[in-house]
Amino acid sequence: MNNNSKKVVKLAADVELKDRLVAINRTTKVTKGGRTFTFAAIVVVGDGNGVIGYGLGKANEVQAAIAKGVEMAKKNLIRVPVHKGTIPHEQVAKFGGSRVFMQPATPGTGVKAGGAMRAVFESIGVTDVICKSKGSSNPHNLVKATIKGLQEMRSPQMVAHYRGVTVDKVFNG
Repeated sequence: MNNNSKKVVKLAADVELKDRLVAINRTTKVTKGGRTFTFAAIVVVGDGNGVIGYGLGKANEVQAAIAKGVEMAKKNLIRVPVHKGTIPHEQVAKFGGSRVFMQPATPGTGVKAGGAMRAVFESIGVTDVICKSKGSSNPHNLVKATIKGLQEMRSPQMVAHYRGVTVDKVFNG
């Protein structure tokens, strides 16, 4: 399987996606007529059951930027394996200057992650995970690195299928 390929998820019409605003960035362009403000919003959408997408919307108003981000996020949905409320295995990923480390946690631990990463994990329905971000804390790169790492996750069923064995054999060697 090619790691660079995205598997876009098609959802049924009755699935409700919840959107979370991760960050808003205001930029200013100074011209002869004065200052022009534009806004960039990064938004994460998820169904709370392993489906996630992110989008970046840019507009002259905050609400329009958020709406564009939500529409972009709905076009880029991927499915992530969630195993008993946590991720199946440890994962390291990087995007730009951001590096993220994700580790499964026991039930009751909660989501131990920073703001941008927390929004991603809560959107996919993970209740217990430990995360650490290293390098750049830019929310755009953190979201992209987190989703890149989640995209590379493999569930026990996937590993068993690739190896041609049962799931019990994967866990017990």
